[in-house]
Amino acid sequence: MVYLLGEELIPTTEEEALNSNKGAVYIINEDKCAELLQKLGISYERDYKLDDVYFCKAEAQQDCIFGTLLIPKLRDLLGSRYRLLMFITLNNIVIVDDDGFAMRILTRILRRKIHQGESKAKFIYNFITEFMTKDSELLEKFEHRLMNMEEEAAHDTDNDFQIDLLHTRKQLLTLRGYYDQMSEFGKILEEDENHFFTKNQTKYFGTLSDRAERLKGKAVHLIDYAQQVKDVYQSGVSARQNENMQFLTMVSTIFFPLTLITGWYGMNFHDMPELKNGYPAIIILSIAVVVVCILIFKKKKLL
Repeated sequence: MVYLLGEELIPTTEEEALNSNKGAVYIINEDKCAELLQKLGISYERDYKLDDVYFCKAEAQQDCIFGTLLIPKLRDLLGSRYRLLMFITLNNIVIVDDDGFAMRILTRILRRKIHQGESKAKFIYNFITEFMTKDSELLEKFEHRLMNMEEEAAHDTDNDFQIDLLHTRKQLLTLRGYYDQMSEFGKILEEDENHFFTKNQTKYFGTLSDRAERLKGKAVHLIDYAQQVKDVYQSGVSARQNENMQFLTMVSTIFFPLTLITGWYGMNFHDMPELKNGYPAIIILSIAVVVVCILIFKKKKLL
């Protein structure tokens, strides 16, 4: 797909865009990337492979600004991601995408935005903010989830709780790294080493970087909150273990005198007067010892 830049993005053909004095946005797949870059006079030494996209970055080249975007899927943050290549020249923007993600974002821009692409900077700003627009809402959902988990932490001993908390923390770590990379992406564009943008246009990239920093700060806060929830859970587990140990200690304390009594009278010395009729007496003595121990524990509020 090819669109001429302007107040509104105008769909056109590749041939018309190449012959036009206006800048254009090209959304192509990986197979056609090398051919189009050659037509636009963009020389790039590396291969154009989407599989080699491992993070979000932007770097200034001699003929263009080259960028890669690795965007998490909001419904599956730990799964596969959207991979894009971006080439920005003095007049044009080329986006390489094999998943149809860029086209979906562009469709939303055409449907929602008034100032769609009056400049390259404005289009890039619209494009990036469009796929980051739901991130604040996503982080709010994570916060509510952690608040509910905190309430359950003191009572839940199920292993599923720990697994769920670990999964949540991994998702937040993924988002933190993503926002950190997007912040650097915006800063590189704002520096405008190639002088492709006017001074007024670079402010859009500063806004992008600031937004990514705010989202990163929120993600870091939630990661710390997740650690607090884990500490609350561990405190609850320790408290329950202490209660169990206290109960076992009381049981041991009650049966220790009984063990001593049975051991003493199990020696069967001939001179013991209890040997002939000692069985009922030992029963009564054992019951008395148990009752006394229980009364002592209750008095000390251990039972």
